Amino acid sequence: MKNKPSKVANPLTRKHMPEDFEISLDAYINRDSKGQGYREGEPRIPTDLGLPQSMQGFENTYRNIIDYIVRITFRIWEDRDVGYIAKTYAQDSMVYDDYGLQRGSEKIIFDTHHTTGAFSNIRLIADDVIWAGNDEIGYHTSHRTLIRGTNDGDSKYGPATGRDVDVLVIANCVALGNEIFLEHVLYNNSCLVTQLGHNLEEVAARMVQQGSLGWPRSPDIWQDLRSAAAPPVPLSLAEPVTGFDVDAFARSNWHLLWNEHDFSALERNYIKDFSFSGTTDRVFKGADSYAAMVSEIRQCFPDLQVQIDEVYWMGNENDGYLSSERWSGTATHSGEGKYGAPTGAEIQIWGISQHRIVSGLIEHEWMLFNELELMMQLAAARS
Repeated sequence: MKNKPSKVANPLTRKHMPEDFEISLDAYINRDSKGQGYREGEPRIPTDLGLPQSMQGFENTYRNIIDYIVRITFRIWEDRDVGYIAKTYAQDSMVYDDYGLQRGSEKIIFDTHHTTGAFSNIRLIADDVIWAGNDEIGYHTSHRTLIRGTNDGDSKYGPATGRDVDVLVIANCVALGNEIFLEHVLYNNSCLVTQLGHNLEEVAARMVQQGSLGWPRSPDIWQDLRSAAAPPVPLSLAEPVTGFDVDAFARSNWHLLWNEHDFSALERNYIKDFSFSGTTDRVFKGADSYAAMVSEIRQCFPDLQVQIDEVYWMGNENDGYLSSERWSGTATHSGEGKYGAPTGAEIQIWGISQHRIVSGLIEHEWMLFNELELMMQLAAARS
């Protein structure tokens, strides 16, 4: 099929999950904590690039996969070497984002030039990187980033507003031989739009009218988005283990909260005052706010059913775990609520979540989903 890349992301197994944090962003930056994220004033690129790791096929300058992800991002965005994308993204790379499917490194180069033109002082700050895999099967990375800058140029959302933005990004990439060939990325565009001072509903409707290359996605592309790198059988079933199992924990937690609407999972699986950082302006602490968020979304989409497409992690029971879960679902817009009067449209929703898990309990959850595109789907149904 023409939408299949030349490289295929093979599913990970348990042997591909790092059992410690010796190669991690925390170790790379020399942070004194695990999974706490960026701290103001810390070094962006260290002089010591960390422990060596097998990087066959990658440029010799990169010491390990953390070093690769952090430094190519810095070079492309902040050193403005946008052309370097041609060396670090496959020519036929596939990038799934809020606007459907973007194909090829040339499209990525074009989009990056557009963004740096709209935010001349843009910075992409590494908050954390969860990784698994190796240089044979491919390195899978879940890169959490903070985008900061001033909108001093025109963007796809409208004329320059002069406003500062500070938005969360999560990009799940698969890299092999110095090239990223598969990426699922969510830029929290709904948050970006509101920080720029625009009306979210109006922007979604306008983007539908203008058309977006790669959107709306076809059923085949939607299936590819969900199945890419996904194991045929969850690891908790294919490779069962005794003791705490991140795969089983993640899948059960998602199913109970989002499919069963069972909020007792918040008491069993989270610490009391856990922190949540999410799509648009959803930043809060504790179970009550989380339950309210789920209920608000399910009120609009009562038949929502989500599935976990991919789970990987790093860590151990003593030190805790950092996990990445990519998930997706479909639903019918049949309920009144946050997204307006019901349209009856069947919608596609997908997201990426990260968790910091200590002693079997979640201390912090980061979660982004395609909210701007979700509103575009509803705007299209109303047009």
